[in-house]
Amino acid sequence: MAGDAPITTLQTTPTWAIATVCFVFIFVSIFLEHAINLLSKFFMRKRKSLYNALYRIKSELMLFGFLSLLLTVTKDPISKICIPKSSSETFLPCNYDAHEGVFEEPTCLNKGKVSLISGEGVNQLQILIFILALYHVFSCLLTFSFGQLKVIRYAHWFVVVNINLCGSQQSNNPRRFRLTHQTSFAQRHLRFWSDHRILRWPVCFMRQFYGSVSKTDYFTLRHGFLTAHLAEGSNFDFRMFLRRVLDEDFQVVVGTSLWIWVFSVLFIFFHAKGFYNHFWLPFIPLLMLLMVGTKLQVIITKMCLESRDSASVVQGTLLVKPHDKFFWFNQPQLVLHLLHFILFQVMMIVAAAAMFEMQIT
Repeated sequence: MAGDAPITTLQTTPTWAIATVCFVFIFVSIFLEHAINLLSKFFMRKRKSLYNALYRIKSELMLFGFLSLLLTVTKDPISKICIPKSSSETFLPCNYDAHEGVFEEPTCLNKGKVSLISGEGVNQLQILIFILALYHVFSCLLTFSFGQLKVIRYAHWFVVVNINLCGSQQSNNPRRFRLTHQTSFAQRHLRFWSDHRILRWPVCFMRQFYGSVSKTDYFTLRHGFLTAHLAEGSNFDFRMFLRRVLDEDFQVVVGTSLWIWVFSVLFIFFHAKGFYNHFWLPFIPLLMLLMVGTKLQVIITKMCLESRDSASVVQGTLLVKPHDKFFWFNQPQLVLHLLHFILFQVMMIVAAAAMFEMQIT
């Protein structure tokens, strides 16, 4: 149109402007690459188990980069794929004219059709991928930080308890013989509701909101693990073991498997207006998180019940026996994969919300 502003190309752009933009992007890219390499070398020296997790994060970011690059290269071919107008008016995210204010390719207009995805739509999809990449890094850092804080808290408990043991009198010696129901762990978990499944699940559901893992729970589970896997008196650093386990589990959480990508495609599909996704889709990760938290509380209670049935008198701490049978389908890894799924689903919801805010502003 005559009133449209002329399109500026590289031929009509000052070279100093092009050079400045190139310098900024190159400098930022080199800085980030150097920072990641330094972090990799640090993990190789101090925490080799975290190096694999960092490698997974770099692989995921590289995958996001390839997706963005492919969209950039195939932007024009995708916009020239023509579909009937009737097909383009189905499964719309919002209730408005799908073609209002959208530039259509002349190739499709001449055929009386519309583009599969317009050029502007491809640009918005690239922005969505960029937001996903940013939030992926942020969620990984946040998840690992919370896990690390938990490990530090457990280590602090251990130091405090050792100090108290050194200054305690024989009458308060925790190694004395006691009835099972007199131990702190049993007093916390052996209640009137413990033997009844109908009552156990609601109580465990409520318990996850306050003190999900108490100091007593931690030391009892720690004692059970050490007794099951190590000889008495072994010099084993349980805190370092927890750090390694956290690093290994973190490798699973930061990755994105094939079934996660399949879900992401379904997530995009169900954003059509007819599915009313805003009424149920955001609640899926919340319900799954509550379900996992309740199950973990039930597992602790079941271990306490099993220990009570096996011995009526204990010396010191109640001995619990961790076992795969307490988990769904005898698969403890299933809980970790569910947490992975929850984090990715939250990431998709936040990215979609951020994309929506950018469109309306």
